[in-house]
Amino acid sequence: MTKPREIPGLPPGGHQSMKNRLLETGSNLLQDVTPMRQFDIYVVGFHCARHHLDHQMEAHHYCQQVNEDFFQCAIFDGNTARAHLIGIEYIISEKLFDTLPEEEKGYWHPHNFEVLSGQLVAPGLPQAAETAMMKTLMNSYGKTWHTWHTGRHDGADPGTPLPYGEPMLMWSFNRDGEGDQAMKDDRDQKMGIDTAATREAHRSLAELAHLQRGVDTLKGVFPEADPASPLGVRDLDADED
Repeated sequence: MTKPREIPGLPPGGHQSMKNRLLETGSNLLQDVTPMRQFDIYVVGFHCARHHLDHQMEAHHYCQQVNEDFFQCAIFDGNTARAHLIGIEYIISEKLFDTLPEEEKGYWHPHNFEVLSGQLVAPGLPQAAETAMMKTLMNSYGKTWHTWHTGRHDGADPGTPLPYGEPMLMWSFNRDGEGDQAMKDDRDQKMGIDTAATREAHRSLAELAHLQRGVDTLKGVFPEADPASPLGVRDLDADED
């Protein structure tokens, strides 16, 4: 069973009136919300802002698999009815990534380390089903924009009360030691996730891994990071040097 996870606090504004609650109930009965019903895949991991590395947070993805090569996801800061919508992510296969113009590829972050490290998980699924789900994300790339930084669950960063400023391009962690360990430990403890066990379960997927673009984008930025990934995740461009 997936444990509840939500950022404390609510955005400013008045309590929902009885009139609006009745309108909402009527909408639920009469209106067609088919597109939203398709977002039936749930995975949770971590993001950091590409150009504001102090912005690190859990990212709860609710995704729809449109076809074998394309997912679209709504990103929330939690998994309860009070969770805030904070961004979107599009996920494409390696095949589609290779068709992108060169200037476009720089917006897409790689996923192999997230999967193989156990940082990206599908909570609530039996381990065999969870690993099978992660297999579909091997060698894929994500283009992610966050419109609202609501902060961190451990309180280390309070975020903002409303969506401020421009959308931020997000990135993946690609080495052990990248990203705040306290943030990762807090998620695992509160959600009952065993990252080490998940990492071991995902070990079988390593043989599927290809070199990816963007692995070295944040190389050297995090002082605690291991320069060489023990998982064998390497940057495609670095391999060509």
